[in-house]
Amino acid sequence: MIFCVGHPLIDMQVREAAGLISKYQLKADDAILANKAHESIYEELEREHKVVYVAGGAAQNTARGAAYILPPNSVVFVGCVGDDQLAEQLKAANKREGVLDIYQVKKGQKTGACAVLITGHHRSMVTTLRVAKDLDEEHIWSPTVAPLIDAARIVYLEGYLLTHNPHISIRLAKKATAANKIVVLNLSAPYIPRLHLLAIQEILPYCDILICNSAEAQAWAEALAYPEPTNIPFIAKTIALLPKVNATLPRIVIITHGAQSTTVVSANNPDVPRIYPVQPLKEEDIVDTNAAGDAFAGGFLGAFVMSKTLDVCVETGHRLAAMCVGQEGPQYKWPKVDIL
Repeated sequence: MIFCVGHPLIDMQVREAAGLISKYQLKADDAILANKAHESIYEELEREHKVVYVAGGAAQNTARGAAYILPPNSVVFVGCVGDDQLAEQLKAANKREGVLDIYQVKKGQKTGACAVLITGHHRSMVTTLRVAKDLDEEHIWSPTVAPLIDAARIVYLEGYLLTHNPHISIRLAKKATAANKIVVLNLSAPYIPRLHLLAIQEILPYCDILICNSAEAQAWAEALAYPEPTNIPFIAKTIALLPKVNATLPRIVIITHGAQSTTVVSANNPDVPRIYPVQPLKEEDIVDTNAAGDAFAGGFLGAFVMSKTLDVCVETGHRLAAMCVGQEGPQYKWPKVDIL
C-alpha cells in the first residue's frame, strides 16, 4: 500500500549529552550531516557512554509508523545498508514491526548511523550516511523492487534523499505520477531547503502531499525570500498553489509545529487553512521528541491510504507522534494498541 525510500540508519542515543553538544559545537533540536569535525563522535559514544541503539532513518521511521496501524507487509522500505551487525538490527526491527524491507546490501561497507544527543526533551542529531547514500537506481527498478512500486498506492520520499543522487527520487516521483500514484515528500530538515532548493523545486511539481515542520517551512520561505517567512498558513498556501503536473489531485501541504497546532492547506481551498490543535502531554509523559515528526507522517499516511477523512488522518498522526514521544527514540508501544 505504501512504498518508502530513504537512508536507513541506526540511531545511537545518548542522554545528558550537553557536554557532547558543546564539544562538537552542535545545536539543540537540529539535524546535520557529519563533517570532519564530527568523525570521532561515534567511537566516543561507544567507548565512553551508555548507548541505546534504535532503528532509525527518517523514511524508515515513517514506514514503521504506518505499519503500526496497517496489516503486516502493507509497507515496503527500500534503502542501502552494509553487511554488518547494524544492518541485522534494522532487519530485525522491521520484521518485528511488519515492514517489508528490500535493502540493497553492499558487502564490506558500514551501515549508516545517527548520533542522537539528548538533553531534557531536546535532541541534536549528527548523521554519518556511510553506505546509506549509495543506493543504486538499478536496485529501485530491479525485478524484486519494481513490482512493489507498481502495487503501491503511495510513494513516500524523505528529503534527505535529495542530498545525494536526487535524480533517483525525481525519476521515481515522475514515474509514480504518470501511474496516478500519490507522491509524498517530507522536507526532513531545515538545511535541505537551504542547501538543496533546486532539487526540491524540480521534484515538487510531482508531489501530491508535502509534509514538513515549522522550522523547515521557515527555511523554505527564507530561501525563496517570502515576504512573511514565519507565517505558517501563508507558506502552506503558497506551496499548495505551486505548479503541479497531476492537476486532478489538489496538493495538500501539512506543517507540524511540535506541541503547537498543525496547519493543513489544500489547493482546492487554499484560503481556508485547517488548524488542528495538538493534545498537550504531561511533562512526565515526554521521554524523547526524536522522530515525532516521522511518526506523525506514518500515522497520517496509514490512515490516508485507508481512505480516512483528512481530520482523522491528522488526528492519527498526532496520536502516533504522542506515542513515539513517550518512548526511547522512534519506537511504538507493543503489543499494538488501536489508535485509529
